[in-house]
Amino acid sequence: MRKSGTLSALRILSLSLLLLAVILTAVQLVRFSRVRSYLPGGLLIAGVPVGGLDRASAATRLLEVYSQPVEMHYRDSVIQLDPAVVDFQLDVDKMLSEADLQRTRSVFYQEFWDFLWGRSSSPSSVPLSASYSEQRLRLFLDEISTRYDQPSQPAMPIVGTVNFQPGEAGTALQSDGSVRLIENALYSTNNRTLDLPLQRTNPTRPPFQNLGTLLRQTLQVENFDGLAGIYLLDLQTGEEIHFAWRNGEDITVQPDIAFTASSIIKIPIMVSSFRRMTDMNDAESLKLMADMIQLSGNEAADWLMDRLINPDTGPLLVTEDMRSLGLENTFLAGYFSAGSPLLELIETPANTRTDIDTDPDVYSQTTPSEIGMLLHDIYDCAQTGGGTLPAAFPGQIDQQKCRSMIQLLLNNRLPVLLTAGLPEGTQIAHKHGWVTNVNGVINTIGDAGIVYTLGGNYVIAVFLNNTEQLLWETNSELVAKLSQAVYNYYNLPAQ
Repeated sequence: MRKSGTLSALRILSLSLLLLAVILTAVQLVRFSRVRSYLPGGLLIAGVPVGGLDRASAATRLLEVYSQPVEMHYRDSVIQLDPAVVDFQLDVDKMLSEADLQRTRSVFYQEFWDFLWGRSSSPSSVPLSASYSEQRLRLFLDEISTRYDQPSQPAMPIVGTVNFQPGEAGTALQSDGSVRLIENALYSTNNRTLDLPLQRTNPTRPPFQNLGTLLRQTLQVENFDGLAGIYLLDLQTGEEIHFAWRNGEDITVQPDIAFTASSIIKIPIMVSSFRRMTDMNDAESLKLMADMIQLSGNEAADWLMDRLINPDTGPLLVTEDMRSLGLENTFLAGYFSAGSPLLELIETPANTRTDIDTDPDVYSQTTPSEIGMLLHDIYDCAQTGGGTLPAAFPGQIDQQKCRSMIQLLLNNRLPVLLTAGLPEGTQIAHKHGWVTNVNGVINTIGDAGIVYTLGGNYVIAVFLNNTEQLLWETNSELVAKLSQAVYNYYNLPAQ
């Protein structure tokens, strides 16, 4: 009896333990099922910890993190960007579905067994899935640029002088660089502050036509009481400034005004001579060319026309060449030597004007614009081998000849007039001239050339006239100041 009672007690104890184990297992199973219905601990979705959360809570947390504004700095200004402004969208459903897939991918009872033993596996991170409108972002950046950019300020003339005060640099937003930085911030959980990239905008040059105003002001400041004709051509852009000025007022240059060409007419003689020069090694002709341009030799000009053009009608053939180039107001009607006859009385649109008269020499005349255009033709031919000269005289004028013309003009190193207004060493290919009447009084001063500078190349022609008298010192310095004004415009001072 006693043995039977002992067995019954053991059986009851065993059954109780078994029942307790079943109950504990069931409880743990229930607990595990509840845990498994949530996202696994340690899970990161788009860099946001969502372990232990249900889908709705995880979605809320993701939206909270990624809806935080992006803070942008434009220098000292702080700008907030609401992601909604650029249509930033989180694909929450896609990311949660991927998280669910990771949760359900493992074997249930294997995962339960690990749960019972307190073992946990590290879940994989779910990458960010999001999008935004780059177009809207660029529109937003345009608004920032409009509001915060600081435009540069151009250099401005110093009143009463031919000098310029430095301009001021500005700043501008770099849109492309900003897009990349903001995109990274929108896709980040913690790096949502950035400095917008800026670029320096250098001071601009004042409008080209403002240079014409400066030249007029220079004439006025210097109390010039005669007639000035000025032509300026920007050799980079083709822009022109062309005006005539007297007593503070502009005079029409349609047609242009005729001035005595004096030694400046030797530029057309040089062109006509090269046209007919068949041997570029003709030492005698080259010597006459150099004496004519560099020494302003009148006899050399006459001998050159005799040698290369025509001993009887050389001047008129020079005139015909100019007409072939479209220069109807530029002519030579006789030789330089004293007593040479006038070969033809030439009338032009410029010298038949009734509203203005510079008393131009009937032997040689030109206008500021025409001699400037001829220099441009030489420059264009020397630079490219093309242009008006080779087209007008095919097979007779080429790039080599034009470069030789430029070199001759560069060798004219008279240190006054246009040259005096340039820094030492500046290259100027030019020809000058002035007219003295029978009483030894100067009536006309002119200089025309091509100026080569780091800031740009240009053609300039300046003629001053006073039928009574031009004082050499005063007016040669005026030409130099006009030249300096143009040079300073092209080569502005550094900030």
